[in-house]
Amino acid sequence: LMTSILSLQKGDILYDGASIRKMKSGFFNKIGVSFEDPTIYLKLTGYENLKFFAGLFDTPTNDPLKMLDMVGLKNAAHKKSSTYSKGMKQRLVFIRSLINNPEILFLDEPTSGLDPALAARIKELILMQKKQGKTIFLTTHNMFIAETLCDRVAFINEGRIVAIDSPRNLKLQYGQRSVKIEYTENGKTQNELLFLDKKAGKDRLDEIINSKKLQTIHSQEATLEQIFIKLTGRELV
Repeated sequence: LMTSILSLQKGDILYDGASIRKMKSGFFNKIGVSFEDPTIYLKLTGYENLKFFAGLFDTPTNDPLKMLDMVGLKNAAHKKSSTYSKGMKQRLVFIRSLINNPEILFLDEPTSGLDPALAARIKELILMQKKQGKTIFLTTHNMFIAETLCDRVAFINEGRIVAIDSPRNLKLQYGQRSVKIEYTENGKTQNELLFLDKKAGKDRLDEIINSKKLQTIHSQEATLEQIFIKLTGRELV
């Protein structure tokens, strides 16, 4: 809906105070979209794909070769994209979303199928866009990605937003204080995770401290994944 791929059936979406219903073709010069399932022309090379899409905009675009180099695809620039691996296609689709210097980015699972090094590079590029003042909508099941990249996180369950706030505020509002404690008992190392918002957790912590030989004790912060499960009653897929 926000990219005009689907038409609004009811309600409205505003960009800078103007209804998306009234947006003209120039609107597409301002947005960039990257889908999880790569949508590229397989008979074209990576370079030709970017060159083709760049030609669809009525605004200055970036150099395709420089863009490909940014995601480690320069050496594959002139190879047919049908020969690309899933990760290479994913990087091509991602960098295509930046070809027109968009003001607004829609990124769907941008690190899906990437190894840790390449995923880190994509995250770095997203943060660069963020520092330039771009507005970024990112959908992900990876809560680490959400926490490290996003200023605000919305949890969606069955099509409805059940919570929206900064990662920190979500943790403060819905998270539970906990400690992980290791101790020695009968010559063996034991460990327990105790939730301090509950009386039973506090009592157990006092009991262990007073009666066991402690090895380590660490406070733990609630994760966004734990909060998602708490709010929706289901785990991330």
